Amino acid sequence: MTHKQKAEQSITQPSSLSVPFFWPLQYQQAMIEEGMKVASDNIKFVSEEMKLEHDLTPKLATPNTLRLDLRTMALREYGKPVEGNIPTLVDAPHAGHTSMIADYHKGQSLIETLMANGHPHVLLTDWKSATPDMANLEVDNYLEEMLTVIEDLGGKVNLVGLCQGGWVSAMIASRFPDKVNSLVLAGAPIDTNAGDGPIKNMAQESPMSFYEDMVATSGGLMPGRYMLQGWKNMHPEEHYFKNYVSLYEHIDDPEYLSKEESFESWYENPIDLPGRWYLQVIQQLFKENRFAKGEFVGLGRVLNLNAISCPTYLLAGKDDDITTPEQVLAAEQLISTPAKDIRKKTVPGGHIGLFMGSRTLRETWPEISQWIAKQ
Repeated sequence: MTHKQKAEQSITQPSSLSVPFFWPLQYQQAMIEEGMKVASDNIKFVSEEMKLEHDLTPKLATPNTLRLDLRTMALREYGKPVEGNIPTLVDAPHAGHTSMIADYHKGQSLIETLMANGHPHVLLTDWKSATPDMANLEVDNYLEEMLTVIEDLGGKVNLVGLCQGGWVSAMIASRFPDKVNSLVLAGAPIDTNAGDGPIKNMAQESPMSFYEDMVATSGGLMPGRYMLQGWKNMHPEEHYFKNYVSLYEHIDDPEYLSKEESFESWYENPIDLPGRWYLQVIQQLFKENRFAKGEFVGLGRVLNLNAISCPTYLLAGKDDDITTPEQVLAAEQLISTPAKDIRKKTVPGGHIGLFMGSRTLRETWPEISQWIAKQ
């Protein structure tokens, strides 16, 4: 073989020495690069997890103004009054979380959906966290402030009650039927004896001393963090494992992180409740079911659901384990609204999805909004 042929062979057929020598170096470099990516992701994950747990505060997604600043709530105003138009008042849940659930995220907001479907003037009860001087407030105090809001809006509203805001709305409609033009009860526990959900069972099986002790050891308040821990423990795998896995898998997805931050700013920042109010609700509504039985006294009178005769829409979640569908839909048999003026719907999903789920906001709430606008 000539020198030229040997040279060509060295070019076209690499030496066998290059195989064991080159590939380990390439593999090592790949490991370094992958290791750097893992390290980077780990740093992002820890930083984001700390942010989600500790650094976020709830913010309403849609521009609004403060119309009233009351003791129990700030009344948020969206849009402006329109002559001849009855305003729509959204009574947000008052069960340990802020009212952000009704105005969660741009493109995923009940307030936004209402305004886009026939409601130029929408109001939201933005409930305040209870302070020690509010420990002795009762249900009546909250009904009084709801009445103040309605009077400030002209004396008549379309009332949209979400979860516990639903039974408050139903109480207002029972006590002052002429002030409610239409009523929407979404995920609202009206008949708390109906169905077989974990909240019903816990309320009925746990002695009052259990709830009284929690309030007594917290200076007369029911701390939101206690309730948050209870909700998490209902689905421990989801809250203590799946959420972290999902966060890690989407650590480089800005859209996912934006929505996750919105959710956690709401979920991880619970509000405190007046202890006396809380114990009254547990005893009289969830243990004794007085409202559904026509035995609850509100603002000096026994409240009877049969006094409600306005058009009513009942919305329930098929898999709702906070307020089972039976607790919502039972209202149909308790109010006096004619059958032709009652709408009812059970949609896929759980409790929170009724108010902030993208599917329900896209497929169901536009229909409800348009129905309200026709009343």
